[in-house]
Amino acid sequence: MTYHDLHPYLLECAAEASRVAHGVPAARLGDPTHCPDWDVRALVNHWVLYTSHGLEHRALRRQLSEELTARDFTADPAWAEAYAAQLDRAAAAWADPAVWAGEIDLGMAKMPAAGIAAMIIKEMAVHGWDVAVATGQEFRLSGGAARLVLEVVEEHADLYRQYDGFAEPVPVPEDAPAFDRALASSGRDPRQGPTGQASSKD
Repeated sequence: MTYHDLHPYLLECAAEASRVAHGVPAARLGDPTHCPDWDVRALVNHWVLYTSHGLEHRALRRQLSEELTARDFTADPAWAEAYAAQLDRAAAAWADPAVWAGEIDLGMAKMPAAGIAAMIIKEMAVHGWDVAVATGQEFRLSGGAARLVLEVVEEHADLYRQYDGFAEPVPVPEDAPAFDRALASSGRDPRQGPTGQASSKD
């Protein structure tokens, strides 16, 4: 996977994440989600931290500060606008093809930069779907982006399950759309979507 393969999907998922964030009503931040022990506020804070600040910091080869990891982003009434602006900064940080080369030090290990970017794009989409479903919205992806997310989920599913990041797979038809299969492989039931299925133009 290279800059040319992934950067368009990074931009697509960032735009869709921003759209969904702007559709989250303040009155629903305390609502439950299907993520264990997380209400919408906790889910949004995790999503914002890792898919915008974390995405930029990985490009710059920097660690997230304690101030950022402890911040309640939703305490700002304009958090969705701030998230959109931070997503733009993160996307700009990854706009240089040179950023995609080499490895990124994660502390415990190193991983190829392109692989890290792909995993964060997956986080953007999967947790974007989580937020969307919890607030009565859809998360829409092109067929290409959905197939990328499916590839990343399937590659790393066992690792995520070791750390309780994914539940056990949910059965779906073999001919289900790619994003439905990605969600199911991550332990999510795509039928929880507001229209009965995940939305991907597959």
